[in-house]
Amino acid sequence: MTLKEQLMADFKQAMKDKDEIAKNTINLARAAIKQYEVDNREELDDQGIVSILQKQVKMRNDALADFEKAGRTDLTEAYKAEIAILEKYLPEQMDAESVMAKVAEIAAELGISGGKENMGKLMGAVMGKLKGLADGNAVREAVTKFLS
Repeated sequence: MTLKEQLMADFKQAMKDKDEIAKNTINLARAAIKQYEVDNREELDDQGIVSILQKQVKMRNDALADFEKAGRTDLTEAYKAEIAILEKYLPEQMDAESVMAKVAEIAAELGISGGKENMGKLMGAVMGKLKGLADGNAVREAVTKFLS
């Protein structure tokens, strides 16, 4: 079952269960996917859909920080629930130790042992290998730590 089919099946199930948060969240995710496909005139595969879903999660995480600063607990809880729903469709994220180990491995392959001037080269290589598996901020922190 493709990710798009899974989203549709879960959307139907959420409607049957009268789960408004899940229904609305999945519907917004499906709309974002459809919008991308219409704008770019291409059918997305599972990896493309994961990319869209990651953007949706990032967007909600950014808004969540703003809501917490403003003391809007009602919106905070709703966004946390939406994030949890969307994360079910994303691949398991690597932890900080795994990211650091992968950075060290890729740096050894490239012959990089340190120095801030290698930041771009190492970041590009690591992000290419870990795309979708690790958060960009976690990768940046690991690369910075490795190079210093």
